[in-house]
Amino acid sequence: MILLNLRDICKRFGPEPVLDGVTFDLRAGERVGLVGPNGTGKTTLLKIIAGQEEPDRGSLELASSTRRGFLEQHPEFSAQRTLWDEAREALRELLDLAAEAERTASEMARVDQPDQRQRLGERFDHLQHELQRRDAYQLDHKIERILTGLGFAPEAFHQPVSQLSGGQQNRLLLAQLLLQQPDLLLLDEPSNHLDLEATEWLENYLVESSQALILVSHDRYFLDKVTTRTLELFRSTIDSYPGNYSAYQCQKAERLEVQRRTYERQQAEIAKLEDFVRRHRYGQKHAQAQDRQRKLERIEPVDPPREIVAPPMGFRPAERAGDVVVRVERLAKAFDQPLFQNLTFEIQRGETWGILGPNGSGKTTLLRCLLGEQSPDAGRVVLGTGVRCAYFDQQLRCLDPEMPVVEAVRPAHKEFVEQQRRDLLARFGITGDMAFQRVGQLSGGERNRAALAMLAASDANLLVLDEPTNHLDLWAREALESALRRFEGTVLFVSHDRFFLNRLADHLLVVEPHRFRVIDGNYETYLHLARQSVEPAGAGGDSQVTARQESSRASKRDNRQPSRRKRRFPYRKLADLEAEIHQREDSIEQLHNALTDPQLLRDGRRVKQATAELAQQKKELEHLYAHWEEAAELDG
Repeated sequence: MILLNLRDICKRFGPEPVLDGVTFDLRAGERVGLVGPNGTGKTTLLKIIAGQEEPDRGSLELASSTRRGFLEQHPEFSAQRTLWDEAREALRELLDLAAEAERTASEMARVDQPDQRQRLGERFDHLQHELQRRDAYQLDHKIERILTGLGFAPEAFHQPVSQLSGGQQNRLLLAQLLLQQPDLLLLDEPSNHLDLEATEWLENYLVESSQALILVSHDRYFLDKVTTRTLELFRSTIDSYPGNYSAYQCQKAERLEVQRRTYERQQAEIAKLEDFVRRHRYGQKHAQAQDRQRKLERIEPVDPPREIVAPPMGFRPAERAGDVVVRVERLAKAFDQPLFQNLTFEIQRGETWGILGPNGSGKTTLLRCLLGEQSPDAGRVVLGTGVRCAYFDQQLRCLDPEMPVVEAVRPAHKEFVEQQRRDLLARFGITGDMAFQRVGQLSGGERNRAALAMLAASDANLLVLDEPTNHLDLWAREALESALRRFEGTVLFVSHDRFFLNRLADHLLVVEPHRFRVIDGNYETYLHLARQSVEPAGAGGDSQVTARQESSRASKRDNRQPSRRKRRFPYRKLADLEAEIHQREDSIEQLHNALTDPQLLRDGRRVKQATAELAQQKKELEHLYAHWEEAAELDG
């Protein structure tokens, strides 16, 4: 069943449209990821779907009785209510229905007239059916489950809302929305204020839910786990891709290849025709030039490739430091309660360490102790020979909000002329007049990239980064990952972005109750160890078993107990699959050849049809490859 239908949605806030002909359908139970660079209109589109904004043109149709739920960004709560009261208020409609059902049952017991009893009985049956359909029983258990899942401790349930932090109030908004159970959930960055455990809980909750969902997120693990389809919003229009974010990336690369080749060939054909017309407009081949001009006028232009280009980013070559860059010995720090104690570890030159743990567990405090910005209660930190640090503070206090960006990133330790600073900022996506705006006028993502540019100007060989991906879109995150992988120095960073942790870290410092522990590996290593229920070596050296040894043991256990792979595809003979694969490959080759035909390139409609057919043939070929691999493993 189609739950939502958008046709030709257009919206502008200035001379250029934010949305221009956005068209797509959403089916009941479908979970869609909405992706696109910052500033392309994703939140605007969600607000139009939620009914909070009107499009300038186009139509939006919802299936009958569809209830929409949009995650607000600015909480408004009654100061007198507790966390539990506000969560329960989200169920007001169900509570009123339950109360009405009780009143109706009481009236039925009192009336004597058969017609009144029948009317009340029908109303009671309707109310009971609706309460059962919306799972309106054991509401207190539902509230407790969702509040706990989103990271609220039971002792906070009866705390006044006025005492909650901003992040906690945003989590309460999310809890209210989940409790309302709308037919269509519209979520804009729902994991922004969640730690890892709460994020994983939310992922599982959404996957198990039957609700339709449109999700905007910069968390690639979240998108991969939850979504079954991806909508790309770029250049004011929508492209649809089946599958999650990883599937989108693969298909996007294939589409770009076809779009780029087709566009370049048409441009070459146009240039050839224009050149002939220019050279022979007034010569002996005047008639042929006129014929070429008519062909030019009939060409329907192919759109340029929908290529989303991230800022290149990059850090200067790092001067060599000593072999040991940071040595931490029996470090301890406490405020109201201990954050860490007896913490001991060592970072070698060229390593990349990620710190992973819940909100409020002391990660930022640890970084500040390592940098000497905060004094530990016990223990010591020793920086190696020749170590030069640069610190990315997630609050971005390193940038003066009143200064022009091009001045704010000026390094204090060396001469760095304006053109050098502008070139540096451009490498991080701050170009043109933006470089002369005050820092305070920039968006969150722009300020983040300016702070990263300031780090790049510091010539550090140890980068200490506290949540460096905050406010960055998916493409900027990938650019930062690439820049840090190329960096020749040492990196220590805090992040909730599991994909970022997995791509970068070769060591993890994991915060657990009452201790930190070191894992020799990335996030996938951590997950593997967690699944195997092993105990890697504590950072304080309490255990003699290393994470690498435990990982090896887990692998041996896996080898001793192999599990037969389950089938994804129906049984087919290998020979039949190979024949169909060859047939598809021949079809794809024919389509590639067709897209080189000048006659075809002059007809934009035929080009689009051929391009769409090529994309479909490639998708079916990938499906056949996967089927063949399974058949070769299970039947070969």
